Amino acid sequence: MKKKNGNYLLLATAIIVGIVFINSCKPKNVSSATSGDAAEKAYVAPGKYDEFYNFVSGGFSGQMSVYGLPSGRLFRVIPVFSVDPEKGYGFNEETKPMLNTSHGFVPWDDLHHLAMSETDGIQDGRWVFANGNNTPRIARIDLKTFHTAEIIEIPNSGGNHSSPFITENSEYVVAGTRFSIPMDNMNGDVPINTYKQNFHGTVSFISVDKTSGEMKIAFQILLPGVNFDLARAGKGKSHGWMFFSCYNSERANTLLEVNASQKDKDFIMAVNWKKAEEYWKAGKGEKRNVTYAHNVYNENTHAATSSMEKEIIMLDPKDCPDMVYLMPCPKSPHGCDTDPSGEYIVGSGKLAAIIPVFSFTKIQKAIADKNYDGMYEGIPVLKYDAVLHGEVKKPGLGPLHTEFDDKGNAYTSFFVSSEVVKWRLSDLQVLDRVPTYYSVGHLCVPGGPTRKPWGKYLIAYNKITKDRYLPTGPELCQSAQLFDISGEKMKLILDFPTIGEPHYAEAIPAELISKNSTKFYKIEDNTNPYATKGEKNAKVERKGNEVHVYMTAIRSHFVPDNIEGVKLGDVVYFHVTNQEQDWDVPHGFAVKGANNAELLIMPGETQTLQWKPDRTGVFPIYCTDFCSALHQEMQGYIRVSAAGSNVPITYSTGTNQPKATQ
Repeated sequence: MKKKNGNYLLLATAIIVGIVFINSCKPKNVSSATSGDAAEKAYVAPGKYDEFYNFVSGGFSGQMSVYGLPSGRLFRVIPVFSVDPEKGYGFNEETKPMLNTSHGFVPWDDLHHLAMSETDGIQDGRWVFANGNNTPRIARIDLKTFHTAEIIEIPNSGGNHSSPFITENSEYVVAGTRFSIPMDNMNGDVPINTYKQNFHGTVSFISVDKTSGEMKIAFQILLPGVNFDLARAGKGKSHGWMFFSCYNSERANTLLEVNASQKDKDFIMAVNWKKAEEYWKAGKGEKRNVTYAHNVYNENTHAATSSMEKEIIMLDPKDCPDMVYLMPCPKSPHGCDTDPSGEYIVGSGKLAAIIPVFSFTKIQKAIADKNYDGMYEGIPVLKYDAVLHGEVKKPGLGPLHTEFDDKGNAYTSFFVSSEVVKWRLSDLQVLDRVPTYYSVGHLCVPGGPTRKPWGKYLIAYNKITKDRYLPTGPELCQSAQLFDISGEKMKLILDFPTIGEPHYAEAIPAELISKNSTKFYKIEDNTNPYATKGEKNAKVERKGNEVHVYMTAIRSHFVPDNIEGVKLGDVVYFHVTNQEQDWDVPHGFAVKGANNAELLIMPGETQTLQWKPDRTGVFPIYCTDFCSALHQEMQGYIRVSAAGSNVPITYSTGTNQPKATQ
């Protein structure tokens, strides 16, 4: 044990020295690192479109942001796991169910990773999936509307970090647990120091309907209590397999920065999901009683529903041979990436001084020959040398993540040495390296995780910016850096700030998405039960202590815009339908004193704001989203009277009802 601790301390010392060295050697004029034609390569003229959409996780914001490449312009923030007052997401009645969980309404999560839907291993532009790391969930965003269309909670998971990684025909989205825990159907009230006896990890295979995209947890695999970090599906020759990076093979439960770094190697886990699927369909799994939420947004009703699921199927490798294997990987691996051919699997050990590259062909031979290096909790461990294609020597400090181009090259981020290193898959030779500013995390090459990288740009997502931007108090903006990788050498052409935290990203040619974009909703297709199709149908109704306002919005007025007869103690529901049938004419709605957000209603859509007035008086209502030259005039009033009042319900637009009394 002393020797292992000594090795760890030596490595930790080396990393600290590296950080000090790097920080002391930052170039005095960092702008000199850009290429001479950088501005031209990143420039997108006014009125011109970007070549790529770049979808970037928002980390602790719980949202997803969308940028154009090569401009770096921010187009949209898509609300996913966190409430969003700009769009009313999680505040209006139609979207509140999207954030329902087995814990109740959860208005925040930690969105780390995303994955775009694929057909034949190529991004198809239909959906993008995202993970909620904290309260384990997977979301599906519809790229016709850029709306979150579905969220499913993941049971038997203490943290959903190793997700949402997708198979090459979008058969499954896969989610691995970060924190091992006692399973949901077990007594979880156990001492933490019984970790090795009572804690387990899982990976969940979530099926995706080929047409609708609707998700369903097909099965889970029960695994030892390690931590799963990242994953990547096989492709091409390795289609049918999934590869996961695992750390904490020591199964420590305290001070993991030391206790989970004792061994020289952790694991890459290889799962034969085709075999697992066979076991599942053959009834080999065990039914387990659990509770988890499944939330779906309907684009016709413009409303979400939430239901509670009560059962999952669990497969145990002890009962399902030839399903799960482990490969030793140095050391505390983070990234786990398969190249476009599907032959090579790259592990990125954060504390390793090399990059191991595994061969799928060799993995299959080692399995066939039972070339094992013992068992780990009943799972065969393949011999390291038997599955290794080779090692990239002295690539840098702190390798994290690898992406690929279309020319047989790989690009790995190095957090400690703040650089991106380009190397060749065939002979593992380092070809180029460029500095990043600073402490780069993940990378993105458009199409890089797929069978068809577009290979023109690389984006580095950095954790620290230091001297790159104007200061904004104790915390500086987070950033991305765009590199041109079309030539032999990588060239920095753009810095651009990002919504924090830019953790992981994918990019796709714009034409694959923009051609199918929804421009507006047809009023006649709106099946929301509170839709008001035309001003003549606008009304206000009392139902006990509920007042329902069926309202229309069009440039530049509401119908009705004068409402009386609401009493203190009533709950008012404003059901607002946007009557516009033109692209990019949303309307907003707000009422003074509401303790939730506005509504933002797309053309042809209906959204509902709940309001509980807390005092008597007359309260303005108004449009919050600029819609026309007379936007400022798009307003009205609602009168709230005392609880015992006999003021009747009246409503109007353009006439004063009831008639004014002198």
